[in-house]
Amino acid sequence: MIKKSLLIWLSIIPLAIINGALRQLVIEPLIGIKYANPISGLILCCLIFIVSFIFIPKLGKGTSKTYLYIGLLWIVLTITFETVLDLVMGNTITEIISAYNITTGNLWLMVVIFIGFAPWIAAKIKRII
Repeated sequence: MIKKSLLIWLSIIPLAIINGALRQLVIEPLIGIKYANPISGLILCCLIFIVSFIFIPKLGKGTSKTYLYIGLLWIVLTITFETVLDLVMGNTITEIISAYNITTGNLWLMVVIFIGFAPWIAAKIKRII
């Protein structure tokens, strides 16, 4: 079950990259960064939900705890991936941490929390748990 959940999480990465490109190349020039960041965060949450809704049932029956553990794993993987990627791109730790400040309009923290609950929410809606 954990291996399959890793594959599901991996399928979210290209969607997040496309969403980021869409934000920078289309949304931000049209409406500015102030509104582009929150809109992009909401779009990414929707994409995460759609992927979870489609693929979580493939994991089979589990308990609420199972799906919350999968969500916790996804949070750790997401934060690790994002941090490593940002460091490789030359961002400082201060810049990386600032992405988690929702008062700036950046909803990244919300996205990270949502990705943690997405497996459980999808399993609950699909009546797997």
